[in-house]
Order: sequence, then C-alpha cells, then structure tokens
Amino acid sequence: MSTKLAPIEAAKRLAAYSAVDHHVHEQHRVIGIGSGSTVPYVVERIVAQGEDVNRNRVFIPTGFQSKNLIVDAGLVLGDIEQFPEIDVTIDGADEVDDHLNCIKGGGGCQYREKVLAEAAKTFILVADYRKKSPALGTTWSHGVPLEIVPFGYARCLRSITALGATRAPLRMAGAAKAGPVVSDNGNFIVDAVFPDARMHQPAELLRDLKALTGVVEVGLFCGVAKAAYFGNEDGSVTIRHTDGREEEVAAHEGDAH
Repeated sequence: MSTKLAPIEAAKRLAAYSAVDHHVHEQHRVIGIGSGSTVPYVVERIVAQGEDVNRNRVFIPTGFQSKNLIVDAGLVLGDIEQFPEIDVTIDGADEVDDHLNCIKGGGGCQYREKVLAEAAKTFILVADYRKKSPALGTTWSHGVPLEIVPFGYARCLRSITALGATRAPLRMAGAAKAGPVVSDNGNFIVDAVFPDARMHQPAELLRDLKALTGVVEVGLFCGVAKAAYFGNEDGSVTIRHTDGREEEVAAHEGDAH
C-alpha cells in the first residue's frame, strides 16, 4: 500500500516514478542520479525494479545527497572517472521553460550535475508543477546559481554585474556556519539575478557567463534535456518534450505498483 503523502510530495513522486518507468530500462547499466527533493523517489522507483536488475548496474551520483541515496538503497556506487559515458541521468530542476532550458544549482551542485547531464545519452528532468514555466526567471526568483573560484571572487562579481546582473551576492551558509556556502569542489556559489530580457535568452546568457574568468560552471542547462516530467496536484503527470509538445500521463501510470 502506498504511503499517503502531502500533495506536493505526491506530485514529486508521480513525476519521478513516471520518468523511471519510461526511461530506465533493464538494458541500462550506468545510471546518473541527480540532486534535489524529487530524486529520492527516483531511487525508490529504481529499487522497485528488483535486485536481479540492479545488481548489474552502476549508479553515479552528482553530490553528497545522491551518493547517500545510492548507498542507503544498497545500489552499486560508481564514479564518473570510471564510467564517463552514462546511459541515462535523471535529475531535478529549480525551473524549466517551454524549450526544456532549466535552472539548476539551488542545492549548489550545478557543476557535477552538468557533468552527469552531458555524459548521459538521455538526460531527464523531474519536478513538481511549481517548477514549470514559460520562460526562465518566471517562478524562480533567486537568480542563476554560479560556481566561482574563491581566489579573485570580488573581481569575478564585478564582471558578472557588468553582464547585467542586478544582484550577484555570494550565497551565505546562514546560522549553521559563518561565511559563504562552499561547493563539493571547494568553490563559492553566487546567485546572480538578471532582468527578464537576459533570462529569456538563456543560451546567450550561459555563453557570456562561462566566458568570465573565475566562473567554473553556470546553473543554466540549455539544449541538454530530452524531456521533463512534472507531477500535478490532480495526480496526473505532464511530460514536456524538446519540441514544446506536452502530454498527460494518468495517475495510475506513475503510481506505485
């Protein structure tokens, strides 16, 4: 019997289950596991495919959270250096637009997430309906997450502002730790807020930001995802494809068997 979840959590589970059912098949041997609040349901659904299938697989994490999910589930943990080509990677997103461009990095893992996204033959996004928008910057107002090198960070922040950012603060750790958030790679995270005119041209903004000295990675993912799965409040799942086409999946198809 399925556990009763709050509507948002149920939506996340539906999206994750449907994405796994449609894209993680028995022949897939190397699977990337992303980060975010929807990803635990991805792992849950993969585990449900059975030990006989999963014992022949290797799972590559994007960060600390996904590594722990893989280990706790009893799945085989792998490394991107050992397996530089991935069959399918499933990851969450902070916002996804009509063309499957997305913002990622709210959890500070955008560099490793992008490595696993680009290494995958198939990259799939999973989220709840709140993350779906017509253009980036519509529902996600925290800015574009950037990973930057600590040395010379003040100069890098000036360069980011020169590209049109209205704000580009270092992400601070808050009450748990004095000082800035530090990524898994030992770098700082910046949340750069840009006006709509720049956000509505994400590929151009990505190119300009990546050209800056000190910027390691940008939380804009453009032209990478093959599909995005959004769990809805009514128990359905909306699938958005690269050509802008959308389709609905009934609740029973994304629910637990």
